[in-house]
Amino acid sequence: MFRRFQIFVRGLSTNWTGTAGVVLATSAFFLFLFMEALRLLELVTNAYIGLVSYMLLPGLFLLGLALIPIGWWRYRRATGRSTAELLSDRFPPEMVHPRRTGSSLVAMIAGLTLLNVLFLGVGGARMLHFMDEPVFCGTACHDVMHPEWATYQGSPHARVKCVECHVGEGADALVDAKLNGLWQIVSATFDLYDRPIPTPVHQLRPARETCEKCHWPEKFFGDRIRTYPKFEFDRESTPSYTTLSLKIGSGRGEERGEIHWHVAEANEVRYSSVGDEREEMLWVEVRTGSAFRRYVNRKLAGERAAEETAAEEEGDGTVRVLDCVDCHNRATHIYEDPERAVDERIASGLLDRSLPYLKREALAALTAGYPDTSAAMAGIRNALEGYYLREHPTEASAAPREIDRAVAALQAAYRRNIHPLMRVGWNTYPAHRGHRRGGSCFRCHNADLVDSGGEAIPHDCTLCHSMLAYDSARPFAFLEEPDSSTAEARMHAYLREEFLGRTGP
Repeated sequence: MFRRFQIFVRGLSTNWTGTAGVVLATSAFFLFLFMEALRLLELVTNAYIGLVSYMLLPGLFLLGLALIPIGWWRYRRATGRSTAELLSDRFPPEMVHPRRTGSSLVAMIAGLTLLNVLFLGVGGARMLHFMDEPVFCGTACHDVMHPEWATYQGSPHARVKCVECHVGEGADALVDAKLNGLWQIVSATFDLYDRPIPTPVHQLRPARETCEKCHWPEKFFGDRIRTYPKFEFDRESTPSYTTLSLKIGSGRGEERGEIHWHVAEANEVRYSSVGDEREEMLWVEVRTGSAFRRYVNRKLAGERAAEETAAEEEGDGTVRVLDCVDCHNRATHIYEDPERAVDERIASGLLDRSLPYLKREALAALTAGYPDTSAAMAGIRNALEGYYLREHPTEASAAPREIDRAVAALQAAYRRNIHPLMRVGWNTYPAHRGHRRGGSCFRCHNADLVDSGGEAIPHDCTLCHSMLAYDSARPFAFLEEPDSSTAEARMHAYLREEFLGRTGP
C-alpha cells in the first residue's frame, strides 16, 4: 500500500507547481496529526499553537490541494498530450487499467478525497471550537486584547466564555460575528485600531439576549446588603465603612424605587445622550401606562439643544432603550479606581495594615507616572521598600514578608488596570454602577432633568438603597441609637427609621 502511495505522489508531482502542492498538502496533514497528539497529551496549550493547528495548517492543506490540479493542467498544456496519455505515462498499467470495480488509481483518488473531506471537517470543527475559547479571544491578538483579557480573568464572569455574550446563539449570530471579526483582523494586522478602544461598543449583542439568560428581572427581589470599607491616610490606615441595603427588586406593584424597575418587562425607559456617548442625557422618557413622560435636560438649552433635537427628528440622533449595560457597562472587563483598588486589597488582607501609613504609601506608589509596565514594576518596589527602609527601618526589618506581599499585590493591581501600549490608564473606562465618583446613576437622577411641569426625576439618597453606615467607624452605625450631641444625629435618625420602617412588620 505504501508503495502504491509513493507511485501516486510521484505521478502527481508533474512540475514544480504540482510538487509544491503535494508537499504542502502532505506536510500540513501530518503536522496537524502531530499537533493534535501534542494537544491531547496536554504538552502544548498556547493559543498561538492553536492558530497554527486550526487555521494555518488547514489553509496550507487547501492551498496544496489547489496547486495539484493546477500543476497537472500546466503539465498537460506544456506536453500537448491528452489526460489518458499522461496517466498511462505517469502511472503503471496495473493502476490505470480498469478492473471489475474500476481502476485502482480511481479508487485511490476517491479514498484520498474522502480522507480530505474528513480532515477538513474535523479541522473546521476544531477551529470553530478553538475560536470559541476565551484563551483565543484574549491572547491571539495580544496587544489589542490584553487589557480585556487581564480584567476578564479577575471578573465575576471569568467562567463565562466570551462568545456567550459577544457572539450569541445560532448560525446568524455566528456569521455576523465572523464578518465583524474580519475588519478587526485587518485593523490588528495593519495597526488601524484606536488606542484606547473607544466605548460604548455599539455592536454588542442585545442585553436581553445575553445578560437575561442568567439574570432576568423577575428573579430580582428583596434587598442585598453590601459593606464597602475605606481606609484613611493616617499611620494606622484607620478603617471606615459605608453599608448599603440595596433595593435590587424589579419594582412590582407600587415599589417603583427598586433598582431593577428600570429593566422590568412592564416598564420602559428610553433616552438620548449627547454624541451618543451615554454620559450626558439630552432627555429621558419613562413609560407610564401607554404614554411616555419626558424629562428634558434644562442645562442644554439654546443652540446646542436645538441642534441635537433637529438631528433626532431627522433620524440622525440615537434613541436608546435602557437595558442592563447602561448601568452595568463594565460587568466583566472591570477597571478599578486606584483608591478603591488599594482599599479592597487592604480589606482582603493582601496589604497588611500593620505597616505604618500603608494606605498613603501604597496609593502613591500605585499612581505614580510610569512610562511602561517594567518601569512600574521596579518603581512600585523601589517606592514601597525605599519608604520603609528610610522612614521606618525597625518595621522594615521586622516585617520583610509583609512588605514583599504588599509590593506583589500592588504590582498585580497595576498589571490588571494599566496597559501603556493601549493607552489605558486609571479611570480610562469608568463604571456606571454606583455613583461614588459622580455620574453613573446621577446621569438621569438629577435636578436638571425635568418634565413639562418642572418636576425632576427623583434623586433622593434612599430611592435605590437604604444607608446603614456612611464613612462610619462601624459597619452598621446607623442602626444604633442616634447620639443627639452629634451633627449628624437627625440624618442618623432618618436613615434608621427609613430602613426599619421599610423592613419592619
